[in-house]
Amino acid sequence: MVSKRILIVEDEPAIADTLIYALQQSGYQAEHAGLLQTALARLQSETFALAILDVGLPDGSGFELCRQLRRFSQIPVMFLTAHGDEIDRIVGLEIGADDYVTKPFSPREVAARVAAILRRLQPALPTAVAGTGGDFELDGGAGRIRYRGRLLELTRYEYLLLKLLIEHPERIFSREQLLERVWRDPGDVFDRTVDTHIKTLRAKLRAIADADPIRTHRGLGYSLESR
Repeated sequence: MVSKRILIVEDEPAIADTLIYALQQSGYQAEHAGLLQTALARLQSETFALAILDVGLPDGSGFELCRQLRRFSQIPVMFLTAHGDEIDRIVGLEIGADDYVTKPFSPREVAARVAAILRRLQPALPTAVAGTGGDFELDGGAGRIRYRGRLLELTRYEYLLLKLLIEHPERIFSREQLLERVWRDPGDVFDRTVDTHIKTLRAKLRAIADADPIRTHRGLGYSLESR
């Protein structure tokens, strides 16, 4: 396995050391930062394949670090937290996290989840888009989508959601199907998360053209017009 850099943002050295060992055993180059500001500076200036963020940090919240990270990077994020509240899971996932682990946890399970995230997000070969009337250009290798010639600035889940719709024009996907295909752990995500991402996608598409190619089928789900 090619070594990939993982940044662990955790203020408890014992937990960080355990995670570093487990990740190194799995072939990753794991590094540690104990403070939000230190981690933010490193994430801005260095390249990492994934970040593992503790929710409770001495100088701030892992949620706030993720919000700031999403302003300049779409690298995968996994949260570590001592809380198991549903609201924490919802907040973490809706601000752009890819996974969520509650303490105490198995370091080997965390390493396995990291591998699964990176495997799922591995770029595919460029995909030809058929049946969308030329409105969309999908570059799966680069993880980019253009709409009517303009590059869309998308979050990871917006990209994966729109990519799925583009690859299957006119096919109706239920919310459950979208959760299963786009989100890694659909059991921890709720229907409103799909609706929220569809809403933001529509806003970004309308900002380019006064049109709404995403169709809502009441009681059924969503599809993309082939035009």
